[in-house]
Amino acid sequence: MHVKKGDKVQVMTGKDKGKQGVILTAMPKKDRVIVEGVNMIKKHTKPSQLNPQGGIVEKEAPIHVSNVMLIDPKTGTPTRVGFTVVDGKKVRIAKKSGEALDK
Repeated sequence: MHVKKGDKVQVMTGKDKGKQGVILTAMPKKDRVIVEGVNMIKKHTKPSQLNPQGGIVEKEAPIHVSNVMLIDPKTGTPTRVGFTVVDGKKVRIAKKSGEALDK
């Protein structure tokens, strides 16, 4: 995957197009990510020990990884991600600025 947990991304397609957020969870096997404040759903929950009241909870739902683009740390705009080898390690780089994304 071209994104990781903690990366700042922008949604490129769908109902939340243009929104930016931080990746909370990455699911590489399913090609999906959960982005903070994006693709919100209402989930009906039964009363439980943790939530004795129950009711309707709003939470983020997974979104396909192809619908998000990484935000370039230098320019603050969406950028494609490339890979290069530095000191024997595979490192992600931003295509726009050429800056390394992994430290």
